[in-house]
Amino acid sequence: MEAYIFDWLNLLLRWLHVITAIAWIGSSFYFVWLDNSLLPPEDPALKAKGVGGELWAVHGGGFYNPQKYLLAPKKLPAHLHWFFWEAYSTWLSGFALFSVLYLFNAKTFLVDPGVMPMAASTAVAAALGFLAAGWLLYDAVCRVFGDRRHGDRIVGVLLVVLVAAGAWLACHLFAGRAAFLLMGATLATIMSGNVFFWIIPGQRKMVASMRAGNAPDPIHGKRGKQRSVHNTYFTLPVLFAMLSNHYSMTYAAPHNWVVLLAIMLAGVLVRQFFVLRHKGIFKPGYPIAAVVVLVAVAVWIAPQPPAATAAPAQGEVSFATVQAIIAGHCLQCHAAKPSMMPVPGKGVVLEDKAAILQHAQMIYQQVVVQKSMPLGNLTHLSDEDRRVLGEWYEAGAKGE
Repeated sequence: MEAYIFDWLNLLLRWLHVITAIAWIGSSFYFVWLDNSLLPPEDPALKAKGVGGELWAVHGGGFYNPQKYLLAPKKLPAHLHWFFWEAYSTWLSGFALFSVLYLFNAKTFLVDPGVMPMAASTAVAAALGFLAAGWLLYDAVCRVFGDRRHGDRIVGVLLVVLVAAGAWLACHLFAGRAAFLLMGATLATIMSGNVFFWIIPGQRKMVASMRAGNAPDPIHGKRGKQRSVHNTYFTLPVLFAMLSNHYSMTYAAPHNWVVLLAIMLAGVLVRQFFVLRHKGIFKPGYPIAAVVVLVAVAVWIAPQPPAATAAPAQGEVSFATVQAIIAGHCLQCHAAKPSMMPVPGKGVVLEDKAAILQHAQMIYQQVVVQKSMPLGNLTHLSDEDRRVLGEWYEAGAKGE
């Protein structure tokens, strides 16, 4: 029953996280597009009002005319719509999901003794510290260099170094699957921190100044814009990190931190293409470069063909052989009292013949086709064992 409850928590939190993330990313992408698509107004009345850019659009059977003021309107309207709940809800739901999946099962999901032996409590503290340190270092870089001459370039270079160092450290501290996710969560924490500590407070200060009859300080808009630009380039790398746990060939690859950085780079290149495209600048070199990077990574980490062996003919794999493989590599998580987690993974127990036959298709899909199990391959299941399981299933998954 405990495993069943955790599965429901997993499902509902993941669904909530996706819903709020769609809302946040959608509004973020929209405003980046809007900023880059505005044109100077032709109407003298709009110029007199302080409008610096406008756009005409048609959508959903209606016409829209959004306008952006150079700094702020002379008089604020009574009602202002604020965009912040999307960011906060995304981070909170994501952290809750991370806690349920990883922090409560740190021994299984965070720790890989082959990478860094550590106690579960140490791994939890390290993961939380990683999130906090990521934000503090990023924020320090922006504070120190952001307002300097050529500050955007300096900050950009230092952020590349910071992300590269973070990816290397994560992949040398945690299990590969957790390292990828934690790196994405760190970038997502930075994005949410930008909204919470800088963008919204800056906007509130500007509004307060205007309502007090004072001219707003433009530095708040400048700093908010800088952080918003960072957020838009972090978005696609974060999305890959969130999805990567389904694709073990990335996080289980040798030098997996390089794989992570390369695929994140591809995401940045794709985002840069769209940012420029919104400005009317067509640079196909960016998506082409992204495709080249992804193809290079795919070729690099492609599995090597197995060495020639005297393989048994189709259908010759006995159930005893299958059961021995499962006992050696699967029961650590799929026993009534598993050794690697508090409850059986997904509630599946594979201790007897009937259970193995019942879940044969799932074993084939997870272990042979997707190679997503064992989790992070912590039990070191070989390609030869996967081949044997595949032959057994394809021959009819017989219990004899």
